[in-house]
Amino acid sequence: MLTYRTYQSGDEVNIVHLWNKSLPKDPITTKRFRNLVLLDANFDPKGLCLAFDEEKLVGGVYGLRRLLPMIGTELEEENGWITFFFVDSEYHQQGIGSELLKQVETFFKDKNRKTIFFASYAPNYILPGIDEEMYPEAFEFLQSNGYQKLYSPVAMDRNLLDFQLTEEIKELKKKREAEGYTISIAEDKDLYEVIQFANKVFNPDWGRAIREGLLQVLQMERVLIARHQEELVGFCLYGGYEGIPERFGPFGVDPNQQGKGLGKLLLYECLFQMKAEGLHNAWFLWTGEKSSAGHLYLKTGFHITRKFHVMKKDI
Repeated sequence: MLTYRTYQSGDEVNIVHLWNKSLPKDPITTKRFRNLVLLDANFDPKGLCLAFDEEKLVGGVYGLRRLLPMIGTELEEENGWITFFFVDSEYHQQGIGSELLKQVETFFKDKNRKTIFFASYAPNYILPGIDEEMYPEAFEFLQSNGYQKLYSPVAMDRNLLDFQLTEEIKELKKKREAEGYTISIAEDKDLYEVIQFANKVFNPDWGRAIREGLLQVLQMERVLIARHQEELVGFCLYGGYEGIPERFGPFGVDPNQQGKGLGKLLLYECLFQMKAEGLHNAWFLWTGEKSSAGHLYLKTGFHITRKFHVMKKDI
């Protein structure tokens, strides 16, 4: 007999087990589940809806809304997010996924949410969206339940074994240095400024990633900053998300400074440092394929490894 309820203490063991059975291409450890879900400041057990056959966990969907503002007092009070869902393969085509989705949507309606996203949640998203190639049934499932494609970020990887600083980059660096530009490893005196710069010029999640990363696992020598005279104009880092050294980003240059090749210089310096540290690869989960950053990555030897669809439903 199938029954449904929300998360209770102790469920996490079975959730991780079923996750790895159902999503073998994107497995998770108990530590990552703890950090990304249970210890998230926005975690609400009532949003983690579970399906059981007697005592056996056979499905789950996780919805959450912002309880802690990313910056200032903004709680995005009309929005909710779903960051994962799965049903045991032995229980497909029994309406379990639809019932779980219905329950999590009721959770959102009770909290006066008007829009649900899969899965563009910050800070602790698992993947940026649904990977249609890897999970075609899940993509069709979301579409059949009223979720529409919003945009499609891509993940990219670059093998560093053949990476080196080109003569073009060396000449560009000399030219910019003659104009008063510098690229250096961040120091304590830079931290407030670079976090504010990330928050205000780009995305509050980037500032949070830098601050929390440095508090937990991010090493200072993995943060590079660009200045013109005394003004901060860009930053680049790696190893900030979950302490994974080969995970690159975030990375940004002041839009007012575009056209000078500063993004290219920062990217090359960062990749050079990663290789010097003994890393063999650089990768990240989220950029616009047609964006200026996307073009820069491709020109620097990155290649697209996955494509995701951010989905949206108005309730």
